[in-house]
Amino acid sequence: MSDPESPPDIAQKIARLIAERGWNQEDFARISRLNRHTVRNILHGGGRRRLRNATISRCAEALGLSVSELRDLPLERLLARWRGRHAAAEENLQLLRNYATDPQLRQWLETHPKQAAELDRWQIEELLAAQGRDGRIASCGIENVIDCLQRRRRIAELLRSVQNPRLLELIEELLGMMLLSPASQMPPAAWPTHPSPEEKK
Repeated sequence: MSDPESPPDIAQKIARLIAERGWNQEDFARISRLNRHTVRNILHGGGRRRLRNATISRCAEALGLSVSELRDLPLERLLARWRGRHAAAEENLQLLRNYATDPQLRQWLETHPKQAAELDRWQIEELLAAQGRDGRIASCGIENVIDCLQRRRRIAELLRSVQNPRLLELIEELLGMMLLSPASQMPPAAWPTHPSPEEKK
């Protein structure tokens, strides 16, 4: 059975929400994990393109919305909600700038301003706590710490969509077993890391 398609106006709504966030085509392709051709059609298709459910789901996740919110809420309400979140995000980012003392973290803030703006409050607090001579940034590197934070957020977002109690029970059991495994007890220095530019050569 083919995947149902959306009314064409949802593409225009998504395009407006992307523009409001200040993202370009490449930004949204990276954040949504959609290919550039699909994103280009959303942004420049003028609402003529109908989007498949899987595409809408990826767009909703990237925009921080549920699929039903993206489909059903008026654009004006979604924009107002984003502007409120944006103000909170600016406050969080200022907190990070004020208290970032680790050289790796400060350099990452300068070179990745858009990614830094996407961090939420608990991620920022974890980053600040990871500073120091014995912190995770020093032992693992800033890129690995950021990657870990982003993966955990994606996992949390996926878990919020799980409705089946039995599936939740299985996930809980699996996580419990994994956290008790020897691999989970490895010190940060033993974690796999992103290769440095010198190592890549």
